[in-house]
Amino acid sequence: MIQKDTAFYSEGSRLEATLYYPEDAARDGAPRPALVVNSGYQGFNEFYPKMFAERMTERGFVCLGFDYRGMADSEGEKGRVLIEEQAQDVRNAVTFLRAQEGIDPRRIGLVGWGMGAANVILAAEKGGDVAGVASLNGFYDGERWLKSIHTYDEFQKIVAEVAEDRTNRVLNGESRLADTFEHYPLDPATGDYVEKELSQVYGFGHPTRLQFTESILDLKVQNVVANLAPTPLFLAHGERNSLHPYDEAAALYEAAASPKTLYTIDGRHNDFMFVDHPEFVALCDRLRDFFDVAFTESAAPARTVSA
Repeated sequence: MIQKDTAFYSEGSRLEATLYYPEDAARDGAPRPALVVNSGYQGFNEFYPKMFAERMTERGFVCLGFDYRGMADSEGEKGRVLIEEQAQDVRNAVTFLRAQEGIDPRRIGLVGWGMGAANVILAAEKGGDVAGVASLNGFYDGERWLKSIHTYDEFQKIVAEVAEDRTNRVLNGESRLADTFEHYPLDPATGDYVEKELSQVYGFGHPTRLQFTESILDLKVQNVVANLAPTPLFLAHGERNSLHPYDEAAALYEAAASPKTLYTIDGRHNDFMFVDHPEFVALCDRLRDFFDVAFTESAAPARTVSA
Protein backbone atom coordinates (compact mmCIF):
# COMPACT_ATOMS: atom_id res chain seq x y z
CA MET A 1 0.00 0.00 0.00
CA ILE A 2 1.29 3.44 -0.98
CA GLN A 3 0.39 6.32 1.36
CA LYS A 4 0.23 10.01 0.51
CA ASP A 5 -0.49 12.55 3.25
CA THR A 6 -2.84 15.29 2.14
CA ALA A 7 -5.58 17.62 3.43
CA PHE A 8 -8.83 19.23 2.36
CA TYR A 9 -11.20 21.85 3.73
CA SER A 10 -14.60 21.18 5.24
CA GLU A 11 -16.69 24.29 5.88
CA GLY A 12 -13.51 26.29 6.53
CA SER A 13 -11.66 23.74 8.66
CA ARG A 14 -8.56 22.05 7.25
CA LEU A 15 -8.87 18.29 7.73
CA GLU A 16 -5.80 16.07 7.74
CA ALA A 17 -6.10 13.09 5.43
CA THR A 18 -4.26 10.25 3.72
CA LEU A 19 -4.68 8.80 0.24
CA TYR A 20 -3.97 5.07 0.15
CA TYR A 21 -3.08 3.56 -3.23
CA PRO A 22 -2.65 -0.04 -4.43
CA GLU A 23 0.98 -0.99 -5.01
CA ASP A 24 0.46 -1.16 -8.80
CA ALA A 25 -1.44 2.13 -9.09
CA ALA A 26 1.50 4.04 -10.56
CA ARG A 27 2.24 1.36 -13.17
CA ASP A 28 -1.02 0.94 -15.07
CA GLY A 29 -2.20 4.57 -14.99
CA ALA A 30 -5.88 3.63 -15.42
CA PRO A 31 -8.52 5.58 -13.46
CA ARG A 32 -9.22 3.70 -10.26
CA PRO A 33 -12.36 3.05 -8.22
CA ALA A 34 -12.11 4.73 -4.84
CA LEU A 35 -13.58 4.56 -1.34
CA VAL A 36 -13.87 7.19 1.37
CA VAL A 37 -13.45 5.17 4.57
CA ASN A 38 -14.90 6.80 7.66
CA SER A 39 -14.22 6.11 11.31
CA GLY A 40 -16.72 6.06 14.15
CA TYR A 41 -17.38 8.34 17.12
CA GLN A 42 -13.80 9.47 17.78
CA GLY A 43 -13.14 9.94 14.07
CA PHE A 44 -9.49 9.04 13.56
CA ASN A 45 -7.92 8.09 10.24
CA GLU A 46 -4.99 6.34 11.92
CA PHE A 47 -6.96 3.30 13.03
CA TYR A 48 -10.04 1.90 11.23
CA PRO A 49 -9.78 3.86 7.95
CA LYS A 50 -6.12 2.83 7.65
CA MET A 51 -7.00 -0.77 8.59
CA PHE A 52 -9.69 -1.02 5.91
CA ALA A 53 -7.40 0.71 3.41
CA GLU A 54 -4.72 -1.94 3.93
CA ARG A 55 -7.12 -4.66 2.80
CA MET A 56 -9.15 -2.71 0.22
CA THR A 57 -6.07 -1.43 -1.66
CA GLU A 58 -5.09 -5.10 -2.04
CA ARG A 59 -8.45 -5.50 -3.78
CA GLY A 60 -7.74 -2.68 -6.23
CA PHE A 61 -9.35 0.37 -4.60
CA VAL A 62 -7.82 3.75 -3.83
CA CYS A 63 -8.91 4.76 -0.32
CA LEU A 64 -9.17 8.12 1.42
CA GLY A 65 -9.09 8.31 5.20
CA PHE A 66 -9.28 11.52 7.25
CA ASP A 67 -9.68 12.90 10.76
CA TYR A 68 -13.04 14.57 11.34
CA ARG A 69 -12.93 18.25 12.29
CA GLY A 70 -11.62 18.77 15.80
CA MET A 71 -9.95 15.34 15.88
CA ALA A 72 -6.17 14.70 16.01
CA ASP A 73 -4.54 17.54 14.03
CA SER A 74 -7.57 18.51 11.95
CA GLU A 75 -8.81 22.03 12.55
CA GLY A 76 -12.02 22.62 14.45
CA GLU A 77 -13.10 22.93 18.06
CA LYS A 78 -11.82 20.11 20.25
CA GLY A 79 -14.62 18.24 21.96
CA ARG A 80 -17.31 19.39 19.52
CA VAL A 81 -18.78 16.22 17.99
CA LEU A 82 -21.96 16.69 15.96
CA ILE A 83 -23.20 13.98 13.61
CA GLU A 84 -24.54 16.54 11.15
CA GLU A 85 -21.11 18.20 10.91
CA GLN A 86 -19.34 14.89 10.45
CA ALA A 87 -21.73 14.08 7.61
CA GLN A 88 -20.67 17.39 6.01
CA ASP A 89 -17.05 16.31 6.39
CA VAL A 90 -17.85 13.08 4.54
CA ARG A 91 -19.52 14.96 1.68
CA ASN A 92 -16.54 17.27 1.38
CA ALA A 93 -14.19 14.27 1.38
CA VAL A 94 -16.08 12.92 -1.65
CA THR A 95 -15.70 16.25 -3.44
CA PHE A 96 -11.98 16.24 -2.68
CA LEU A 97 -11.51 12.66 -3.85
CA ARG A 98 -13.38 13.32 -7.08
CA ALA A 99 -10.90 16.12 -7.88
CA GLN A 100 -7.84 13.84 -7.60
CA GLU A 101 -5.99 12.57 -10.65
CA GLY A 102 -6.32 8.87 -11.37
CA ILE A 103 -9.76 8.52 -9.75
CA ASP A 104 -12.81 7.43 -11.74
CA PRO A 105 -15.47 9.91 -10.54
CA ARG A 106 -18.27 7.47 -11.44
CA ARG A 107 -16.82 4.80 -9.14
CA ILE A 108 -16.62 6.37 -5.70
CA GLY A 109 -18.12 4.64 -2.67
CA LEU A 110 -18.52 5.31 1.04
CA VAL A 111 -17.63 3.02 3.94
CA GLY A 112 -18.66 4.00 7.47
CA TRP A 113 -17.85 2.21 10.71
CA GLY A 114 -19.76 2.55 14.00
CA MET A 115 -21.20 6.06 14.26
CA GLY A 116 -19.68 6.63 10.81
CA ALA A 117 -22.22 4.13 9.47
CA ALA A 118 -24.92 6.75 9.96
CA ASN A 119 -22.69 9.54 8.66
CA VAL A 120 -22.18 7.92 5.26
CA ILE A 121 -25.91 7.38 4.70
CA LEU A 122 -26.67 11.00 5.61
CA ALA A 123 -23.88 12.24 3.32
CA ALA A 124 -24.98 10.09 0.39
CA GLU A 125 -28.66 10.93 0.86
CA LYS A 126 -27.85 14.64 0.73
CA GLY A 127 -25.27 14.46 -2.04
CA GLY A 128 -26.56 11.74 -4.36
CA ASP A 129 -23.09 11.58 -5.90
CA VAL A 130 -21.66 8.21 -4.86
CA ALA A 131 -22.09 4.81 -6.48
CA GLY A 132 -22.47 2.71 -3.33
CA VAL A 133 -22.71 2.99 0.47
CA ALA A 134 -21.52 0.48 3.08
CA SER A 135 -22.61 0.96 6.71
CA LEU A 136 -20.94 -1.27 9.26
CA ASN A 137 -21.91 -1.92 12.90
CA GLY A 138 -23.79 1.35 13.29
CA PHE A 139 -26.90 2.74 14.97
CA TYR A 140 -29.57 4.52 12.96
CA ASP A 141 -32.12 5.94 15.39
CA GLY A 142 -30.28 7.76 18.14
CA GLU A 143 -33.09 7.93 20.70
CA ARG A 144 -33.97 4.27 20.24
CA TRP A 145 -30.32 3.28 20.56
CA LEU A 146 -29.73 5.32 23.73
CA LYS A 147 -32.84 3.78 25.31
CA SER A 148 -31.56 0.31 24.41
CA ILE A 149 -28.31 0.70 26.37
CA HIS A 150 -29.62 2.65 29.38
CA THR A 151 -32.21 1.99 32.04
CA TYR A 152 -35.36 4.10 32.05
CA ASP A 153 -34.05 6.27 34.89
CA GLU A 154 -30.66 6.70 33.23
CA PHE A 155 -32.30 7.78 29.99
CA GLN A 156 -34.54 10.33 31.75
CA LYS A 157 -31.45 11.75 33.46
CA ILE A 158 -29.73 12.07 30.07
CA VAL A 159 -32.72 13.92 28.60
CA ALA A 160 -32.71 16.33 31.56
CA GLU A 161 -28.97 16.94 31.23
CA VAL A 162 -29.30 17.62 27.51
CA ALA A 163 -32.13 20.11 28.14
CA GLU A 164 -30.06 21.86 30.82
CA ASP A 165 -27.07 21.98 28.48
CA ARG A 166 -29.17 23.51 25.69
CA THR A 167 -30.28 26.27 28.05
CA ASN A 168 -26.67 26.86 29.11
CA ARG A 169 -25.54 27.08 25.46
CA VAL A 170 -28.19 29.66 24.71
CA LEU A 171 -27.63 31.77 27.84
CA ASN A 172 -23.87 31.38 28.27
CA GLY A 173 -22.60 30.30 24.86
CA GLU A 174 -20.95 27.00 25.74
CA SER A 175 -21.81 23.32 26.00
CA ARG A 176 -20.39 21.45 28.98
CA LEU A 177 -17.39 19.17 28.43
CA ALA A 178 -17.97 15.64 29.70
CA ASP A 179 -16.13 12.34 29.84
CA THR A 180 -15.76 10.79 26.38
CA PHE A 181 -18.15 7.95 27.14
CA GLU A 182 -20.45 9.61 29.70
CA HIS A 183 -23.58 8.97 27.62
CA TYR A 184 -21.98 6.42 25.27
CA PRO A 185 -21.10 3.62 27.70
CA LEU A 186 -19.01 0.76 26.33
CA ASP A 187 -19.97 -2.84 26.97
CA PRO A 188 -17.20 -4.88 28.65
CA ALA A 189 -15.91 -6.49 25.44
CA THR A 190 -15.76 -3.17 23.57
CA GLY A 191 -14.26 -1.42 26.59
CA ASP A 192 -11.50 -4.00 26.76
CA TYR A 193 -10.77 -3.63 23.04
CA VAL A 194 -10.73 0.17 23.30
CA GLU A 195 -8.32 0.05 26.23
CA LYS A 196 -5.92 -2.32 24.48
CA GLU A 197 -6.14 -1.13 20.85
CA LEU A 198 -7.52 2.41 20.66
CA SER A 199 -6.51 4.25 23.82
CA GLN A 200 -2.96 4.75 22.53
CA VAL A 201 -4.07 6.40 19.26
CA TYR A 202 -2.99 10.04 19.19
CA GLY A 203 -5.85 12.29 20.30
CA PHE A 204 -8.15 9.48 21.43
CA GLY A 205 -10.33 10.03 24.49
CA HIS A 206 -10.63 13.82 24.48
CA PRO A 207 -13.67 15.02 26.49
CA THR A 208 -16.78 15.65 24.42
CA ARG A 209 -19.34 18.42 24.79
CA LEU A 210 -22.84 17.36 25.87
CA GLN A 211 -24.30 18.83 22.68
CA PHE A 212 -23.09 15.58 21.12
CA THR A 213 -25.83 13.69 22.97
CA GLU A 214 -28.46 16.04 21.56
CA SER A 215 -27.08 15.30 18.11
CA ILE A 216 -27.54 11.59 18.79
CA LEU A 217 -31.11 12.09 20.01
CA ASP A 218 -31.91 13.96 16.79
CA LEU A 219 -30.48 11.19 14.58
CA LYS A 220 -33.19 9.50 12.46
CA VAL A 221 -31.35 7.85 9.57
CA GLN A 222 -34.16 5.32 9.31
CA ASN A 223 -36.49 8.11 8.16
CA VAL A 224 -34.35 9.02 5.14
CA VAL A 225 -32.57 5.82 4.11
CA ALA A 226 -35.16 4.97 1.44
CA ASN A 227 -34.12 8.16 -0.37
CA LEU A 228 -30.78 6.53 -1.22
CA ALA A 229 -32.35 4.40 -3.95
CA PRO A 230 -31.22 3.54 -6.54
CA THR A 231 -27.80 3.87 -4.86
CA PRO A 232 -27.10 0.40 -3.44
CA LEU A 233 -26.71 -0.03 0.32
CA PHE A 234 -24.61 -2.67 2.08
CA LEU A 235 -25.25 -3.22 5.79
CA ALA A 236 -22.99 -5.40 7.91
CA HIS A 237 -23.44 -6.01 11.62
CA GLY A 238 -22.03 -8.24 14.34
CA GLU A 239 -24.71 -10.70 15.41
CA ARG A 240 -23.63 -10.41 19.07
CA ASN A 241 -22.99 -6.68 19.09
CA SER A 242 -24.12 -5.39 22.49
CA LEU A 243 -22.85 -1.84 21.99
CA HIS A 244 -24.94 -1.24 18.85
CA PRO A 245 -27.53 -4.04 18.91
CA TYR A 246 -28.18 -6.05 15.75
CA ASP A 247 -31.78 -4.77 15.74
CA GLU A 248 -30.41 -1.41 14.55
CA ALA A 249 -29.23 -2.95 11.27
CA ALA A 250 -32.34 -5.10 10.89
CA ALA A 251 -34.65 -2.09 11.32
CA LEU A 252 -32.66 0.00 8.83
CA TYR A 253 -32.63 -2.83 6.30
CA GLU A 254 -36.41 -3.04 6.56
CA ALA A 255 -36.77 0.71 5.97
CA ALA A 256 -34.29 0.87 3.08
CA ALA A 257 -35.32 0.54 -0.55
CA SER A 258 -33.67 -1.91 -2.93
CA PRO A 259 -30.95 -2.54 -3.89
CA LYS A 260 -29.87 -3.48 -0.37
CA THR A 261 -27.81 -6.17 1.32
CA LEU A 262 -27.65 -7.26 4.97
CA TYR A 263 -24.54 -9.24 5.91
CA THR A 264 -24.23 -10.80 9.37
CA ILE A 265 -20.76 -10.82 10.92
CA ASP A 266 -19.83 -13.63 13.29
CA GLY A 267 -18.71 -11.29 16.03
CA ARG A 268 -19.55 -8.47 18.42
CA HIS A 269 -18.73 -4.79 17.83
CA ASN A 270 -14.99 -4.87 17.23
CA ASP A 271 -13.65 -8.17 18.58
CA PHE A 272 -12.83 -9.14 14.97
CA MET A 273 -11.30 -5.77 14.05
CA PHE A 274 -7.73 -6.89 13.43
CA VAL A 275 -6.24 -6.70 9.95
CA ASP A 276 -5.58 -10.46 9.76
CA HIS A 277 -8.69 -11.70 11.58
CA PRO A 278 -10.66 -14.12 9.33
CA GLU A 279 -13.94 -12.27 9.92
CA PHE A 280 -12.36 -8.94 9.01
CA VAL A 281 -10.80 -10.40 5.86
CA ALA A 282 -14.15 -11.97 4.93
CA LEU A 283 -15.88 -8.62 5.49
CA CYS A 284 -13.42 -6.92 3.14
CA ASP A 285 -14.09 -9.62 0.53
CA ARG A 286 -17.82 -8.90 0.77
CA LEU A 287 -17.16 -5.17 0.48
CA ARG A 288 -15.09 -5.80 -2.65
CA ASP A 289 -17.89 -7.88 -4.19
CA PHE A 290 -20.50 -5.26 -3.28
CA PHE A 291 -18.58 -2.32 -4.72
CA ASP A 292 -17.55 -4.26 -7.83
CA VAL A 293 -21.23 -4.71 -8.66
CA ALA A 294 -22.19 -1.18 -7.60
CA PHE A 295 -19.41 0.37 -9.69
CA THR A 296 -20.28 -1.75 -12.72
CA GLU A 297 -23.80 -0.34 -12.60
CA SER A 298 -22.70 3.22 -11.83
CA ALA A 299 -22.54 4.25 -15.48
CA ALA A 300 -26.30 4.82 -15.23
CA PRO A 301 -27.43 8.46 -14.71
CA ALA A 302 -26.85 9.77 -11.19
CA ARG A 303 -29.74 10.03 -8.77
CA THR A 304 -31.38 13.44 -8.83
CA VAL A 305 -31.46 15.17 -5.45
CA SER A 306 -34.13 17.77 -4.82
CA ALA A 307 -33.21 20.99 -3.05
